[in-house]
This record gives sequence, C-alpha cells and structure tokens, in this order.
Amino acid sequence: MAEKGFFEKVWQIVALIPRGKVATYGQIASMLDSPRAARTVGWALHSTPEELDIPWQRVINSKGRVSIDCGEHDPNLQRLLLESEGVVFDARGYIDLALYRWQPDDEIYEQIEMMDLPEQ
Repeated sequence: MAEKGFFEKVWQIVALIPRGKVATYGQIASMLDSPRAARTVGWALHSTPEELDIPWQRVINSKGRVSIDCGEHDPNLQRLLLESEGVVFDARGYIDLALYRWQPDDEIYEQIEMMDLPEQ
C-alpha cells in the first residue's frame, strides 16, 4: 500500500510543474526524499489513471531527453506535447535543462513537505 502512496505523491508533484517547464525523474524522486527512486517515478507516471489528467509529458530523463521505452506509447507524442508548450528540442533531441528545468520556489517546497509521505 505504501507504493501506491508514493505514486500519489509523484502525481501531486508532477501536477505542479508549469507549462513550458520540465523536471527529471530523479528530480521528482529527490523531492520525495527518495533520490534512488527515479525508475519508480517512471512507473508511477506510466500507471497514472487517465482521469487524473497529470502532465506526465513534463518529466524527462536526466540527460534532457524523452525516454519512453515501454512500447505502449509513442515517444514522439511526449515531444509534440512539450513543443506545444513552447519547449524547444535541439537537433539531437535534447532539451536545454538550464533553460527549461522547473525550479520550484520555497512555497512549492513547503507544499511538498506538507504531503503525508508513506513510510520507507
């Protein structure tokens, strides 16, 4: 049951990422005090119920690339969604994280700290 709680916290944090910004899987994991759980963040996003309307496309890998590899989804969809938000990819398919990485302010970190995180 704790894993589901972790997933819910991932969804809550990802919902805070503004249009035109991205976060990495590891960045989200670190915000949840689980810096080694980047893959679990990916699993959480993969299992997001459609009715939640979470902006999953705003989470990318630490190199600044789309990293959908499940075969169930087209990685071009994530790129198209991000481009529609104004995120620019270079010729090699990278996003400039210095420019587009979400940098939450103190208020956002306070919201995250207030989340009732599951025991680890």
